[in-house]
Amino acid sequence: MKIIIVGGGKVGTSLVAQLAGEAHNIVVVDTNEDSINRITNRYDAMGILGNGVSYTTLQEAGVKSADLLIAVTGSDEQNLLCCLIAKKAGHCKTIARVSNPIYYDEISFLKREFDLELIINPEYTAASEMARVLQFPSAIKIDSFVRGGVELFHFHINEGSPLAGMSMSEIRNNMKSRILFCTVRREDDVFIPNGAFVLQSGDTVGIVGSRADAIAFYKHLGLLANRANSVMIAGGGRISYYLAERLLRSGIETTIVEMDYDRCEELTTLLPQATILHGNVADQRLLEEEGLHNYEGFAALTGLDEENIMISLYAKSNSNAKVITKINRINFASVINSLQLDTIVNPQLLTADYILRCIRSMNNSPNSEVENLYQLEDGRAEALEFRIKEASAVTGKPLQELKLQKNTLICSIYRNGKNIVPSGQDTIEVGDSVIVVLAGRHISDIKEILR
Repeated sequence: MKIIIVGGGKVGTSLVAQLAGEAHNIVVVDTNEDSINRITNRYDAMGILGNGVSYTTLQEAGVKSADLLIAVTGSDEQNLLCCLIAKKAGHCKTIARVSNPIYYDEISFLKREFDLELIINPEYTAASEMARVLQFPSAIKIDSFVRGGVELFHFHINEGSPLAGMSMSEIRNNMKSRILFCTVRREDDVFIPNGAFVLQSGDTVGIVGSRADAIAFYKHLGLLANRANSVMIAGGGRISYYLAERLLRSGIETTIVEMDYDRCEELTTLLPQATILHGNVADQRLLEEEGLHNYEGFAALTGLDEENIMISLYAKSNSNAKVITKINRINFASVINSLQLDTIVNPQLLTADYILRCIRSMNNSPNSEVENLYQLEDGRAEALEFRIKEASAVTGKPLQELKLQKNTLICSIYRNGKNIVPSGQDTIEVGDSVIVVLAGRHISDIKEILR
């Protein structure tokens, strides 16, 4: 697929990194020569120096033969105009980044009138991810499928956990739970576990099930499954606004600490139910005076990764709060992971997931459709939700008769509003939503799980 990406910033670079590994023909357009050089020197992509709203520049980028244009500059209006010009000039499909909250209630109108394949809001997407985790603090990450009917919960196995030393088959037989283990990260390795796989303390695992079944499983292990009822947010940017808005709607007490006085006044108007504090969140005395130790959740969302990491470590050592850390740069992922922060959220990677899902759906086959896609374990595994539209080689047969590719697991069959934990006797039928986790390759058709 030929893809033009307008905007070589953090979001654009993350997109190139993800898409370059899927054999797409990528052209990046940006007005900054350093950004173009940085991307083209590192990834298999072509660079065009110019403005993405220029018809001449888009022609040079090959818009007439492009399949898709993705506009992710820092300007919402420029992104929308770029997509409009691309539609007129080349008739390709378009995706626009639109982040400003003033457009939030107009997304459906904009998508329809600009004929967009997708509108993506990295800040809102990140806030939604954080809100899900704060509703379930023992998880470090939660991926949602079939409109929340099934979820993928990621959590650490700590020293002394009853799961340490147990095999998958022992867990299934002894705990009688309706969840399925689908991924295990152990140091630098990622596994799709079989029945003989034995868990160890220090592992990070992913389990699939309904929220009710996950809550029962967590409580059986003695882990916290109740939501955080009070949250302090460090920084008052767009992500903080979206997160606070979500939390307040759920009845969660929310406090935002922001250094810029004018922004504090804006937030007071936008979020009258929230407590807005003017001050430096990096000041330990401020955090102590405001009772950090009393909060059940803490989100470090300033504009500086280093500051977010430092105040997250402080919050983790001086409270029992669930701590969420926003990090934009992923260059030092191994170092950041070694710090053992609770939950790390990268808005750019989340955005790439959404756009990858859209791109895979463009290749839908007649018998299945990609509804959801999440990159797992730093992109080394994927979880996909397929909607089964027609009969094929995977339907109507007991799962034990299907010859699956290596490192492939069918995690859930969602049928008539109920989650089926797959066994060898279960079958996939037309109309089902099927969740598959795999490692080492990419697929866009459910039949590709077969050898």
